[in-house]
Amino acid sequence: MSVEATARVVATRDGLPVLESAGPLALRRTRAAGPYTRVTVVGAMSAPLGGDRLAVEADVHEGAKLHLDSAAATVALPGRSPAPATYDVALTVAQDAELRWLPEQLISARGSDLRMRTRVELAATARLVLREEQILGRHGEEPGTLTTRLTVHRAGRPLLDQELSFGPGAPGGWDGGAVLAGHRAVGQLLVVEPDFEKNPVESRQLGESAVLTPLAGPAALVTAVAPDALRLRRLLDAARCELLDG
Repeated sequence: MSVEATARVVATRDGLPVLESAGPLALRRTRAAGPYTRVTVVGAMSAPLGGDRLAVEADVHEGAKLHLDSAAATVALPGRSPAPATYDVALTVAQDAELRWLPEQLISARGSDLRMRTRVELAATARLVLREEQILGRHGEEPGTLTTRLTVHRAGRPLLDQELSFGPGAPGGWDGGAVLAGHRAVGQLLVVEPDFEKNPVESRQLGESAVLTPLAGPAALVTAVAPDALRLRRLLDAARCELLDG
């Protein structure tokens, strides 16, 4: 039987007036460093499976600072239903608010079929740090079918809209030399920072398999590929430190 569940969190300067778990998505307030309120998504059961409909919604009110992460990797698995699973993430960040969306990796297991969409709405003075990591197959196996789309609007205007597809059924060439070149870990880091208007970042290569691209917004996007999850995380963590502390 397929599962349909939406977990929801609302953060204000004074705390978390809404913290709603649902189905396999359990939300827990956890210890945070610095000025952030931290919420961790804990998987309460195996999901997403074929046919599941999962969603996470986060609303960060004016002046609030929310760090939202997960306790473990999300593993997309085949299920009894032949229908694809869906996982929707909706993030809204108000004026002078800040969100750090830093979940663990999404693993596309062989035989799975997942459509994931992340939608972000930012106010003009909002700040965002967003990391996405996709691992194509568990150790020694081929990946499932995975399609992800990231859409970001700032002050009502498009900032970023991109779609990626991997595995069986994806457009030809997804694993070719001009795309992944055999790598099985791919990720991106998006930083939206109003201070970039005065001090914009410059486009450049980061190591052998990552690139930093400035976006009109002001924002910066880091895109990386790596042989495995550990090396991908190291690339993105180094980029995050450089962009936030540099």
